Amino acid sequence: MTAPAIAKRLDPWAPPIVLMVVIFVFSAQPDLNSGLGTIDLVGRKIIHASEYGLLTFLWWRALRGTRADALPLAFVIAVTYAATDEFHQRFIPGRHGTPVDVAIDAAGALIAMLLIRRKGRQK
Repeated sequence: MTAPAIAKRLDPWAPPIVLMVVIFVFSAQPDLNSGLGTIDLVGRKIIHASEYGLLTFLWWRALRGTRADALPLAFVIAVTYAATDEFHQRFIPGRHGTPVDVAIDAAGALIAMLLIRRKGRQK
């Protein structure tokens, strides 16, 4: 198989996997606090919800040509990864994983799922 053929096969799968690696790397950092207090806290929660919304979209994009249940499966993958990410953070000094953070991540994934469904109905 040639390099372009391999790249074409990886095209839909690489982005969600790369995003998962990026999330893992940031989760392994001991402290991401900017010292801005509430602004930092709220900003990080918005970023978390957004990144899991993006992860849902990327998994849906990768799965949609192969599975009829691509959107619910993309949501499940994103929320499951959110839970494992929070568990991972429990082992990082200066970090902690909480069910609230999983819920925030799940909310971002749910919003993405609803937007994808809405866009699909508009066509």
